[in-house]
Amino acid sequence: MNQIKFYKNIFLVLPVLLLSGCEDFLSTEPDSTRATINTPAQVSQLLTTAYPQGGYVVFAESMSDNVEDKGRGEDDITNRASFLFQEVEATVEESDSPDMYWAECYRAISVANQALDIISKSDEPSRFTAQRGEALLARAYAHFMLVSYFSKFFDPQQANTDPGIPYVTEPETVVLKNYERKTVAYVYQMIEQDLLEGLPLISDGTYTVAKYHFNRAAANAFASRFYLVKRDYAKVLQYANEAFGGNSIADNLRPWNTTYAGLSPQELWNIYARANQNANLLLVETASTVGRYVAQYRYGMTYGKWLEISAAAGVINGSPRWSYPLYYQGDNNYFIPKLYEYFVRESVNADIGTAYVMLPIFTAEEVLFNRAEANAYLGNTAASLVDINLFVSKRVGNYDPSAHTVTSASMRRFFSTTNTRDGIINTILAFKRVEFVQEGMRWFDMQRYALPVTHQTVLGQSITVPATDPKRLLQIPQSATLAGIAQNPR
Repeated sequence: MNQIKFYKNIFLVLPVLLLSGCEDFLSTEPDSTRATINTPAQVSQLLTTAYPQGGYVVFAESMSDNVEDKGRGEDDITNRASFLFQEVEATVEESDSPDMYWAECYRAISVANQALDIISKSDEPSRFTAQRGEALLARAYAHFMLVSYFSKFFDPQQANTDPGIPYVTEPETVVLKNYERKTVAYVYQMIEQDLLEGLPLISDGTYTVAKYHFNRAAANAFASRFYLVKRDYAKVLQYANEAFGGNSIADNLRPWNTTYAGLSPQELWNIYARANQNANLLLVETASTVGRYVAQYRYGMTYGKWLEISAAAGVINGSPRWSYPLYYQGDNNYFIPKLYEYFVRESVNADIGTAYVMLPIFTAEEVLFNRAEANAYLGNTAASLVDINLFVSKRVGNYDPSAHTVTSASMRRFFSTTNTRDGIINTILAFKRVEFVQEGMRWFDMQRYALPVTHQTVLGQSITVPATDPKRLLQIPQSATLAGIAQNPR
């Protein structure tokens, strides 16, 4: 039989626990951290926690060009410091902080490594093929997100020799362990290795609710995102097409201009991040208050900012309007109902607890955009236009296929360019910006295309952060330095 022991490396994951002393920690095995796991079903159950249960939405959205200073509102430390490009002085215990996300990613990695260790020591490892695939994908994903936020963003045209993040491949069995920051290139090499080894092993039939695990569609969506960053467009196309196999991607896009159009805010909140929505490929429960404060953050989306974001509709012939429903809470606090908070009390009679949201980390829309972008760079202009117009058909109110079209001419005109490919790329980035607003996805595109960002405060301060500014990298948690991990330069 295999026995699982969770010795969390305190410095890499949850450093605050070390206060009780190393010797006591290692010599104690509470029942709650020890269990016998020796069947595929039990390993699958273990892997339900191999996903980062911390949110990136607040800091990613706050660093992007989707927000501005309202002058007043909810004063959240992560929201404020991220907007000002200052270090976020929040701990691993504070929801939505970079430190908590770091800790949650490494906790998820620890779970994946523990599952892989159990499988490797089994008398019949072949019984665990699907579980091995999920563990490898989960490990690759958590490292991918860490290196994307805490290291210099990968550039396939460069050597990528800047410090990455520790790529952990073994269960943590000691508290005091030193970790090395190898290069970004090394981290990407390891991610790709886990991704390519794990993806063919994924089997949707092993899951009770496939959307809570790396199912086939989500795994291929991850591959398409990874290779989009690497600019390996042939592979982006390959995996984007495999995400839905022989099925049409059209049936999996959110029905914003049909089914969703008649729903109230509460009804939208109730279904947006549900597993029964075809658009959601992978959902992760995250400890987060973004559902509570998304409209109220001081540094958030105003009506003026929404007009800027939604102006992308101008690329579509026929002067249509987006069907996204825009609501407000008080003065200049705007939002689209997406992520809804559910609150878990510490006990039945407790007044305190933890706020959570279900976060769609891969969607059909992202796969569609990835495919359209890959086709643009591969010279398949017609294929890109088909996907762009497919997206429009699900997003424009009172859609008329004969009038509401995106053409090479409309893109060149709107973006004032003579280059059709540039028009396509700008259109995709603009449509992604409006589609994923308040979900933290815009920052990825700003990093991929090295787009500068300028934030203006109400006091007149202008904060311009070019692509080369080291403040675009989240700071390695101070506690992680105790494990030998160097912080990022400032």
